[in-house]
Amino acid sequence: MKTDIETRSEWRPSAPRGWTLAAFDDASAIGAAASSGAATDQGRWRAKKRPHRVLRVTRRYRVPPARVFDAWLDPAVARQWLFATASRPLAHVEIDARVRGSFCFVDRQEAADVTRYTGEYLEIAPPRRLVFTLSTATHVETRVTVEIAPLAKGCRLTVLHENVPRDHADHMHGRWTGLLFGLGATLESASPLFNDDQE
Repeated sequence: MKTDIETRSEWRPSAPRGWTLAAFDDASAIGAAASSGAATDQGRWRAKKRPHRVLRVTRRYRVPPARVFDAWLDPAVARQWLFATASRPLAHVEIDARVRGSFCFVDRQEAADVTRYTGEYLEIAPPRRLVFTLSTATHVETRVTVEIAPLAKGCRLTVLHENVPRDHADHMHGRWTGLLFGLGATLESASPLFNDDQE
């Protein structure tokens, strides 16, 4: 399995309340704000809020690209591996698999310990590409791109996760590595969950 971490992205998260990203991306606007004394606070905000990473995790599978793609959008399959662990499938899964459709995955470790993974599908291009936003209650909105390339035998899947807070990057990289391992185990053991015509 090949894994690496990148630090560039063209995608920008939605603006936090009270701030516009355009003011921070335009050097002339920052310079103009500096003359009025406002740039000092804005510059500090930018320096503090910008430490985000882009993660890339790649894995090969011995199944057709369509089967891998469907595993992201089929609730019965996704609950087995996506944001789940080997010992604990998700408590609740909702997937509206269409562009602008949403999803919600609920991981309940104990009665009081609930994690919700939510997002919106931005692009669905079977069986090659899936793009969605991803949020939890404690983290900023991020963007995930899944690309699936056919190989002579099977396919190669690449997950690109953008806007990951730097202090969570190592954890999320390990989490994606584990999730993609779980996807492989699910694909190998769950053939009854899929249509036989995808073989």
